[in-house]
Amino acid sequence: MNAQDIRNSYLEFFKQREHAIIPRAKLIPYNDPTTLFTGSGMQPLLPYLLGEPHGEGVRLADSQTCLRAQDIEDVGDNRHTTFFEMLGNWSLGDYFKEQQIRWFFEFLTDVVGLDPQKIYVTAFIGDAAHGIPRDDEAANIWQKVFEERGIEARIVEVGSQADGDVRGINPGERIFFYDDGENWWSRGGGLDKTPIGDPCGPDSEVFYDFGPQYHDASFGNAHPASDSGQFMEIGNQVFMQYRRNDDGSFTPLEKKNVDFGGGLERIAAARIDSPDVFKISLLWPIIVKLQNLSGKPYDSHTESMRVIADHLRAATFLAVDGVKPANKEQGYVMRRLIRRAVRFAFDLGIEQNFLPEIVPVIADLYHLDYPEVAERRDEIIETLVKEEKVFRQTLRKGLGEMTKLKADGLSGLDIFKLYDTYGFPVELSTEEAFRQDIVLSENWRTEFDEHMKAQRERSQTAAKGTFKGGLGGQTLQHKKYHTATHLMYAALRQVVGDHVTQHGSNITEERLRFDFNHSDKVTPEQLSEIEKLVNEWIRADLPVSYSEYPTAEAFDMGAIGAFGDKYGETVKVYQMGEHDHRVSFEICGGPHVDHTGQLAEDGKVFKITKEESSSAGIRRIKAVLI
Repeated sequence: MNAQDIRNSYLEFFKQREHAIIPRAKLIPYNDPTTLFTGSGMQPLLPYLLGEPHGEGVRLADSQTCLRAQDIEDVGDNRHTTFFEMLGNWSLGDYFKEQQIRWFFEFLTDVVGLDPQKIYVTAFIGDAAHGIPRDDEAANIWQKVFEERGIEARIVEVGSQADGDVRGINPGERIFFYDDGENWWSRGGGLDKTPIGDPCGPDSEVFYDFGPQYHDASFGNAHPASDSGQFMEIGNQVFMQYRRNDDGSFTPLEKKNVDFGGGLERIAAARIDSPDVFKISLLWPIIVKLQNLSGKPYDSHTESMRVIADHLRAATFLAVDGVKPANKEQGYVMRRLIRRAVRFAFDLGIEQNFLPEIVPVIADLYHLDYPEVAERRDEIIETLVKEEKVFRQTLRKGLGEMTKLKADGLSGLDIFKLYDTYGFPVELSTEEAFRQDIVLSENWRTEFDEHMKAQRERSQTAAKGTFKGGLGGQTLQHKKYHTATHLMYAALRQVVGDHVTQHGSNITEERLRFDFNHSDKVTPEQLSEIEKLVNEWIRADLPVSYSEYPTAEAFDMGAIGAFGDKYGETVKVYQMGEHDHRVSFEICGGPHVDHTGQLAEDGKVFKITKEESSSAGIRRIKAVLI
């Protein structure tokens, strides 16, 4: 059973258990300004886990594509990837721990075929100071499940990850209690970071044991939550059963939810009993192609091939979801992924354009299961190949810059600038310096490392406040700008043309930003007319309401949606205005104000502040309420 089989079997498994199979959300979150990418399977489902009813019912399942750009520097080992799929199933106030634990164990052992002797699990140890008991319910269910297979499953308390590094595992132990650093879920993190009013609860993680030969003793003794390499987490079951009160205490929820997420790539790695996720069927064909192109073996060029395979797979799916390489935000990450892949290709001796050979391989791995890949195949290949050509021209400029520095030699700062500006990996700079007889300054490496460290710190600072498992943008000001975005979208289609389709949106408390397809610059006269229409609709104080419809019926009624979005059988449609005075009828999850006149509070009016190109064929408008 390969990775594709596991994905399809998982969806069928939960379909048979009365789950609605919902489509994946795009990698670009819709109207969520707190994050650049969909970084977890639960992220698109959070409104429903927090109480909003879902149109497909109380049992849901999917396979969600995810991207975590913060992991980009970690790619190269055997388990980190920037792009991955999360298998997910959810119970919104329906089944709870007994069914979830049994079903996932059944799927892993009876469907995927994993050896139950190699499965280990964790649960929450409890916290007396916060009045949270130990999760004996989950542990006891696990114990019964293992014993039914004839497997001894002793339950033990560990505590923190550090405690586990010291303690290790004793014979017969299989169920481990850890603290809130490992086995507590909330939008903020641990118990003390759980936001007031939020649902939260213990989780139970599932690990696969690849064997002691993969244990790195520098991490201490082996145990499930260790980073040593012997164990790999393949699934996490979150049991939302508490709410944090205003005084910081926790009380049980009347309506409990289950949120499960399992890494497809990691489950597939467990299936082939290899901790190297790059050997699974969704990545190994890319490695094979790289070996053929380079004439180099994977075993001696492992890191470079892993980076290239991961980065180009991520960039391919960004292209599937409409992203273009650019110098800002999602487009910048896409550009960085492609250029890092090209840079690492130098280590393989690949100095010619090679993306025309690799990207079709990636597309072939997904086109049967994700029709949007097949539909946009030519466009995807064209986007990535074009970026590779542009970057190779940049590399040539970098070589020219290096030649200019020949007389004075290369300092650590020079090498960092070549890396930062032209994408030169350190090895390329030093090898080229040797080839051109350019002198390097004993302390160049130290200086380079200092600049790299400073850059990482800047990146980490910039990333603060992005998605950490919770919703953002729920203030009244966000709702006003979200509502204004709908009005502006309607005005754009009326003034510029009904070919206009949304290609992205970002809303903060200070402004709205909206991307849409249009080949020409929007003229000042058109912008003025758009402003006029929006302000007229605001002054008209139109009612804002929503209803749920079958998806086909919603489109037949004239509802519009965002470019590339996939919808389930039912959708929520927001309407602004009524009857003959309906100005906006759009598929959207919310939130919005109750009537458009709220946008004019304190005498404010709608004003467009900027219109510019976002990428080829895509325009961008920024606007404010002032």
